[in-house]
Amino acid sequence: MLSNEQIEFYHENGYAGVEGVFSSNEIAALREVTDEFVERSRAVSENDEVFDLEPGHTAEEPRLRRVKSPTNQHQLYNNALHHDGMLDIVAQLIGDGIRTNGTKLNLKLPKFGSPVEWHQDWSFYPHTNDDLLAVGICIDEMTVENGALLVIPGSHRDPIHDHHLDGLFCGAITDPAFDDSSAVPLELPAGSISIHHARIIHGSIPNRSSAPRRLLLFQMAAIDAWPLTGVTDLAEFNSHVLRGTPTIQPRLADVPVRIPLPTAGAPGSIYESQMRFKDRKLV
Repeated sequence: MLSNEQIEFYHENGYAGVEGVFSSNEIAALREVTDEFVERSRAVSENDEVFDLEPGHTAEEPRLRRVKSPTNQHQLYNNALHHDGMLDIVAQLIGDGIRTNGTKLNLKLPKFGSPVEWHQDWSFYPHTNDDLLAVGICIDEMTVENGALLVIPGSHRDPIHDHHLDGLFCGAITDPAFDDSSAVPLELPAGSISIHHARIIHGSIPNRSSAPRRLLLFQMAAIDAWPLTGVTDLAEFNSHVLRGTPTIQPRLADVPVRIPLPTAGAPGSIYESQMRFKDRKLV
């Protein structure tokens, strides 16, 4: 559980790191199944519904950068999503009613690993209120050298930046005057969780070390936060509730919003969306 000081720090700065949430045995099991997915990726040569591949991926040298919707791919990842210790912490920050609005497993394997350019998660999925955050389970130690998550403290209380290029959503902050000089890394041991607010500016550089950095990411929302892009299947929407009772009464808050439209074409991962943006800072 979080102390009052940790809760206050999160609300002031928009991020937190909590050590020792997952046991060494739980992390060992996550490593084993993640290694299995890397091995399975040898059999694919292009992105599909499960695998997002690094440029240069081959069967001989697999370069897997994301497992899409990992909770749908293996029960162990789904078990992690329902981890009581993690959810107890999330409840302290966004309330007892919790829904997940997305899961992914990002991998930065040794000596490569695509950077993720500066962005705000909120730009991808604005809601009726901003009690949204992302939890990252550190399957490995997360350091600057292996591509730790970088955040700009307090930026979750600032305006929403433009993530459009030539009128199309590209998933990266495109303001040429954007200043990242106040960024800090979240360096954490394996078994820790990182937490960042949906509106905080964050990104990561490539892995330049010999150690992997694998981060299992769960997007979380207050149960009364509804996506502004709409809900087309209520039963499916409610199936993502982790704690609490579903509601059809969204809570409305005075929050800044930019809609992530129009898109550049078929939806893909953030890596694919950001490929259009050439003026990058985190390469």
